Amino acid sequence: MFWLLRAPVLLLVLLTALGARGEASLTGPAAAEIYARLDSARPGLPIQSIAPAPVAGLYAVALDDGTILYATEDGQHLLAGDLYEISASGLRNRSEDVRSVRRLSLLEAVPEDDMIIFPATGERLGVVNVFTDVDCGFCQKLHQEVPALNRMGIEVRYLAFPRAGVGSNAFDKIVSAWCASDPKAALTRLKAGEPVEPKRCVNPVADQYRLGQQLGVRGTPALFLEDGRYLPGYLPADALAAEMGLDG
Repeated sequence: MFWLLRAPVLLLVLLTALGARGEASLTGPAAAEIYARLDSARPGLPIQSIAPAPVAGLYAVALDDGTILYATEDGQHLLAGDLYEISASGLRNRSEDVRSVRRLSLLEAVPEDDMIIFPATGERLGVVNVFTDVDCGFCQKLHQEVPALNRMGIEVRYLAFPRAGVGSNAFDKIVSAWCASDPKAALTRLKAGEPVEPKRCVNPVADQYRLGQQLGVRGTPALFLEDGRYLPGYLPADALAAEMGLDG
């Protein structure tokens, strides 16, 4: 097994930029000591969990934005970078395994009623969660693939991620879709470049935007599969189905 170690200055910038945290989940006898030392060295670091890593003597420190750091068991050293396992079949990103579990937990907490869902035609064989904007070209292109995905048995669940942020023009437009009497039709119109009636209501758009940030979304479309994998960017229907194991 080996480490990809980023420059120390990058780690310092990362630790400084991250904001306040919630309560962390600590697993293992050394986790509390690691937590205390990190809290002393960098108060306010948003630690989500600390648990033993798949390498003896190391603990995975998961931050609220999906970053995974690694601390030595005595809490005296910290590494930034992904941990890979080397095997005869290739490399396995063990840091991504941790992130996938966290993604699933966060996405499963989102009520389906808060999403705009395009259900599968007939038997549902798979689900893809898509953080979307209405103005990005690749979001519009992916939306054109939704009927084909539905015919393949793939349910498409949209979550809002207006790239310009809360309060932007894109935010207002996507809120209008979520508040429309027919959200699916309104979202489809917006993605086709057509206007919709401005609407306001109690809506989950700001919460979903913040959730996307927690999950590491930096652009749209951002696709999350049922196994927790994150696929950034557009994929045509056939390629997405293949990623989901539904290509045959």
